[in-house]
Amino acid sequence: MIAVNPMDSAAVLATFGALGVLVVIFAESGLLVVGFFLPGDTLLFPAGVLCAATADQAPRLVLWQVLLCAAVGALAGAQVGFLLGRHGGRALLARTSKRRVREAAARAEKLLARYGYGKALVIGRFVPMVRTVLHPAAGALGVPTRTFTIWQIVGGLLWSQSIVLAGYTLGASVPGIDDFLLPLIALVVVLSLLPMLPVLTDARRAKRDR
Repeated sequence: MIAVNPMDSAAVLATFGALGVLVVIFAESGLLVVGFFLPGDTLLFPAGVLCAATADQAPRLVLWQVLLCAAVGALAGAQVGFLLGRHGGRALLARTSKRRVREAAARAEKLLARYGYGKALVIGRFVPMVRTVLHPAAGALGVPTRTFTIWQIVGGLLWSQSIVLAGYTLGASVPGIDDFLLPLIALVVVLSLLPMLPVLTDARRAKRDR
């Protein structure tokens, strides 16, 4: 029996390769409590790096397979999350005892209110934790199915493909990039949090005014 920590990106990629990307990104994109703690950017970026050949090592993953699995996982996971949110998602969010899940759900709702459905669904894809609750929240808030589907596809493809290709580009152009993966992943996470700064600023200002 294979026992792999799904939160360990290196272990997932080493054991399951591109298929592991599909499963983890599917769960992270919409299976609320389960997917909330799974890696997203921190799985896609190193997967892209592993697709690149170096002077002393052949590619360890196949780029087109990783890109395809990342896209399928992101789009299918978001759609399932939306359907779960449409059928009882608000009650599930209300019942959860996890503070971080509730906070991320509140940020997701503020993101939808501030930017509108389309822009929020694209921006939200790039924000860790928020993207997991954004799709069930959209279903619970009654976002029209057609609108959601169009924009989650746009956001899902932009997010999944750009992160993988960024990792691949760096892996192919920077010798010994593997030695710098941890700080690079930390940088990716920090950059992905930037779209939430206006929302957090508004929330802090509103709290201060009250």
